[in-house]
Amino acid sequence: MAKHPVQVIAVTGGKGGVGKSNVSVNLAIALAELGRRVVVLDADLGLANIDILLGISSNRTIEHVLAGECDLREVMVRGPGGIRIVPAASGTQRLSQLNTMEHAGLIQAFSDLGDDIDVLIVDTAAGISDTVINFVCAAQEVILVVTDEPTSITDAYAQIKLLNRDYGLFRFRIVANMVRTPQDGHALFAKLTKVTDRFLDVALQYVGGIPFDDAVKRAVQRQKAVIDVYPRARASIAFRGLAKKVDAWPLPQTPRGHLEFFVDRLVQQQVGV
Repeated sequence: MAKHPVQVIAVTGGKGGVGKSNVSVNLAIALAELGRRVVVLDADLGLANIDILLGISSNRTIEHVLAGECDLREVMVRGPGGIRIVPAASGTQRLSQLNTMEHAGLIQAFSDLGDDIDVLIVDTAAGISDTVINFVCAAQEVILVVTDEPTSITDAYAQIKLLNRDYGLFRFRIVANMVRTPQDGHALFAKLTKVTDRFLDVALQYVGGIPFDDAVKRAVQRQKAVIDVYPRARASIAFRGLAKKVDAWPLPQTPRGHLEFFVDRLVQQQVGV
């Protein structure tokens, strides 16, 4: 692979329904507006939804790459704002139970991208399955999407605890989604840190809140990204603010700042190294 720095960001959430995929897509488009070349990997293998979320149809998916029928470039589809999307197959249980070689082969396919990518956003499945853990541990940055619901906070804490205790992850970036006011976002972050500060040795950073906005619901119904069809909506403005913060995150001045680190880490996770 080329020695081109790539920011690899896993967007995850302990609970389903917190808007994780919406955050992934709109953050990607906002980063593209800043001039970044962005690829979104739908890593919810088996229950893919980004293509549905954006109303994009694809004749080929990751499954075809694994079968050796095509390469990754042939699978990628163009999304709004110039982002590229790697769609996963929906309803295919085998893809949620990849073996070591298949999982490694999937990510190795990204070597073909070379210098043609600045940011890789990995939209994981919900929960703490092996596949979710592998992708999160391989990424450089982890964005944890949380909503102001007891189950979301509890599940987010459980995910942080597992990743910290069993896999040594220390830093987590927190996005409060669907908050009524900026104050509510900070209050939600405070609820989470109150528990993590007491029981865990982790560093949580609040990177912003996305307001509850009817424009998001309307965009979803239209199978569009809110930042694309309602660029002046409150949520769209918040996503652009989030993108500016993410864009300012420094790349590690080590091999960890390159895409091959992501590949190596994922393979190591798969084989239990």
